[in-house]
Amino acid sequence: MPKRRSGREKMNSIHLSLVEVEPLTPNQVIAFESDKCLFLHGCAGTGKTFISLYLAFRDVLTTDGYNQVEIIRSAVPTREMGFLPGTDAEKARVYETPYINISQELFDRGDAYELLKSKNLISFNTTSFIRGTTFNDSIVIVDECQNMTFHELDSIITRVGKNCKIIFCGDFFQSDLQKNSGIGPFIDIVRNMNSFDFIEFGIEDIVRSDFVKHYLITKYSQK
Repeated sequence: MPKRRSGREKMNSIHLSLVEVEPLTPNQVIAFESDKCLFLHGCAGTGKTFISLYLAFRDVLTTDGYNQVEIIRSAVPTREMGFLPGTDAEKARVYETPYINISQELFDRGDAYELLKSKNLISFNTTSFIRGTTFNDSIVIVDECQNMTFHELDSIITRVGKNCKIIFCGDFFQSDLQKNSGIGPFIDIVRNMNSFDFIEFGIEDIVRSDFVKHYLITKYSQK
C-alpha cells in the first residue's frame, strides 16, 4: 500500500504558502494559543471564521497527522435546498463563498480554494449530507452554528473520529432559526467537556472595520 501523504506534503505539491497572521485582539490571542477544541462566539466582524480557517491550515501545515480542513454549515434558510437550481454541489456552492474569499486571502492566490479542494486539503459540506460520515485526521470547522438545530449539532459532533480538532463559530444573537436553534442546550452539554475552550468576542474585538464597530455600538446602545 502506498504511503499516505501528509497535509504538509500535499500543500507543498501545489506550491501554496500560508501567509502569516497575527492576532489583533486579546480574545484572538486566546484562540491562537489554545491547544483545545474551540467554541468561538460573539458579534459580527470579530474574525471568528477567518482565524478558524487560519488556525486550521496552520495545524495542517505544522502538526503531524492533520491532513484536511472540513467545513460544515447548515443550509439556512433553504435547509433542504429544494428550490435552488442545479445539482447538490451547485446548490451548496452558494454557501462556500466566504471560505473561497478567506482562502484567497490566506494564501494570497485567487485560485487557492480550488487548488486546496483538488488535493482534498479542504472539504465543504452542508449538514444535509454528513450522515454516515466519519472525520479522521481533520480540523473540523462548524460555521454559523447558531443556525443549527440540536439534531444537526449532535450529528456533527458524533461524526468526529480519530485525531481531530473541532471549532464551532457563531453569533448566538443572529440566529435565523428563531425558536428552533439548538445552540443553547448543545452548549450546556459541551461546557462540561474539558476538551473545549470557550471564547466570547465582544464589540472591542471587531476588526472588520471601524464602520461596523460604530454601527454595532450604536445598535446595542439603543436597546
